[in-house]
Order: sequence, then structure tokens, then C-alpha cells
Amino acid sequence: MVTLGVLAGISHQPAVLEFARILSDIFMRLLKLVSLPIISFSLLATLTGMGKWSEIKNLGQHVIRYTVITTLLSAVTAWALYIIVEPEAAIQVTVNQDITGIKDASYLNALLNIFPSNLLQPFLEHNVMGVMFITIFLSFAVVQLPAEKRDYLHQLFDSLFSAIMVIIRWITALIPFAVWAFIVEFTQEVQKGLKIGELASYLGIIVAANLIQASVTLPLMLKKNGIPPLQAFKTMLPALSLAFFSKSSAAAMPLAMQCSHRCGVSNKVSQFSFPLCTSINMNACAAFILITVLFVAENYGVHFTFFERILWIVMASIAAIGNAGVPMGCFFLSCALLTAMGVPITMMGVILPFYALLDMLESAINIWSDACVTLIVNKKAE
Repeated sequence: MVTLGVLAGISHQPAVLEFARILSDIFMRLLKLVSLPIISFSLLATLTGMGKWSEIKNLGQHVIRYTVITTLLSAVTAWALYIIVEPEAAIQVTVNQDITGIKDASYLNALLNIFPSNLLQPFLEHNVMGVMFITIFLSFAVVQLPAEKRDYLHQLFDSLFSAIMVIIRWITALIPFAVWAFIVEFTQEVQKGLKIGELASYLGIIVAANLIQASVTLPLMLKKNGIPPLQAFKTMLPALSLAFFSKSSAAAMPLAMQCSHRCGVSNKVSQFSFPLCTSINMNACAAFILITVLFVAENYGVHFTFFERILWIVMASIAAIGNAGVPMGCFFLSCALLTAMGVPITMMGVILPFYALLDMLESAINIWSDACVTLIVNKKAE
């Protein structure tokens, strides 16, 4: 598809270019269609399935604490690299082209939008922060209900999430055709002045942030808790390899549990920690969301203050924790956040062909982080 897309792009056939534009536009509309339901139902299904907060003691508290810590550290690492490299715009945007309608990116000015006046308003306005507020608020209420009602609502939200997943599978089936359309448009953008070097800088920041998280941050956390990092990595390597090639941390979870037993992790800890971590511990996703939102938004003329960039660390971490192992979840969530600011997501089509490789690395990093959290929790439980 890549080769066919390049050939079609350089052919300059008006009919072919128009067909590619329509196809890519349809795919982007479908991404917008599922972006907010993914955030809402994945968070609801995850949080309402955790039981009463009063029952989440010892293991649960440790898993959640280290999940939040590792996710925030991943986002902070990505943020620091982005500040250091500071990639320039990769596209040339003219006034009144695609940036018309971009909203003010200041969270201080938009603080009230976090608290909507009705349940439908955030969905109609594509207000991601409002959707997150309603979702988390509703989740806290659900877990306080009697067990019968709580379980019923959890099953309802989980079923709705499963239904959205079916729609996502339909959409992802179109990816080969969408990639062709995006490559056609990508070829056209290159001829118009797309800066390949800046796009490579963006991709390099993501890869570097993930590698630092995997080879420095997580091993230091293991070492601090008296766990040999190299030995743990070697033991978990089969699960990491499966996650890398399958592009799914969930698919690698059973093997990861088996590998963790060879590290001395008890059945009780592994059976509790890995399923929970697979749902909420998405280190690599936090890095991708943060860097992608900043890079794409700034390409379209959105200017973030230093303080607003710091706030994005928290925002990206919350979004990653709510990702719940959704295929291409990081990509969908990034689109949702950009759309919430009124930023065109056309450039996400340029990023999509490279996302398959990023997704492989991210899946391996996520299962490695799950393993590290599980090993630390097991150590605390001894």
C-alpha cells in the first residue's frame, strides 16, 4: 500500500487525488466518531470493575500507586525531551487554511469547561476534559452502590465498551486503504514542503522517551526496591517479545504471568496485578499522547505556555490510564484531545503509517512496566 500510495501521489491524477482525499476524510470522521466513547466507556468499565474503594487495600493500593508513578514519570520524560529538542513545524500552514476555529489552548481560561451543565454537553462539544470529569465522577458514584446494582452497571458499561470495540475492529479493517490514502496525501505534502527532518524528530522523541523509560526509569525503580533489573528483564523477555510482535500487551499477559512466577511472584499477586496493570498501566501511551498532541497542535499554530505544557503531563497520564488496552488506543485518544481543541487531525494521517512500528515498541514497554509494578508489589507484599 505504501508503494502504491507513493506512485499515486506522484502521478498527479486529479481523480486519484480526490478519491484519496475523500477516503482519508471518511476515515478521520470515523476516528472522531469513536474517540469520545472510547475514553468514556473504557474508563467506566475499568473503574466500576474495581469494587468498593474500601476493599482496595494493600495490593490494590500498591498497584494503583506505582501505576500512577510510572505513568507520570513516562510523561515527564517525554515532556523533558520535547522541551529540549523543541521540534519545529513540519508543515507550512497558511492563514485561513486549516487552523480556522482552533480554540484557545489555555486551561486557565477553559477551566469552567471541565464542569459541564448537563451530561450531553461535553459529547456534543467534543470536550474531552468534561467527558473525563463526568466519567470519573460517575465511576466514583457507581462503586459506592450496593453490590447488585454496582455489578449490573459494570456489566452494562463493559458491554457498551465491547460494542465500541466491535466498531473499532470494523474501522481498523479499513486501515490498509486509509494508509494508501494517507501516503498519497503525504507524498503531496512532501512536494509542497513537508519537513521530513522535523517529522523524524517527533518520532525520535517518542522512541527515545520510551527507551529511557524502559532502560533507565523502570530499572532504577526495581533496584531501589531490591530487585535485580537485568535478571528481571531476562526472565520477562519472552513476554516482552510476544508483546512486541503481537502489538498487544493484553495478548502477552498470560505469558507475562508465567514469567513473573520464575521471578518469585506469587499467584495471588500476579493474578491481581497483571490484569489491573494491563487495563490502567500504559506508560508508553502517556508519552505518545503528550508528544503527539503538543507536536500536532503547535504545527497548526496553537501556542502553549510553559505552565500549560506541564498541565498536559497530567492530562496525558489520565488519558493513558483510561486507555484500557484499546487497540490503537493511544492514536484514538490523541485524535480526541486534538479535536477537543479544534485542531485539525489531518496530520494524524501522516503519522498513521509510522504508528504500526511505534505500537510494537509501546506494547513491549507497557508489558515491561506491568512486570516491574508486579515485581515491586510482590516485594511489598512479602
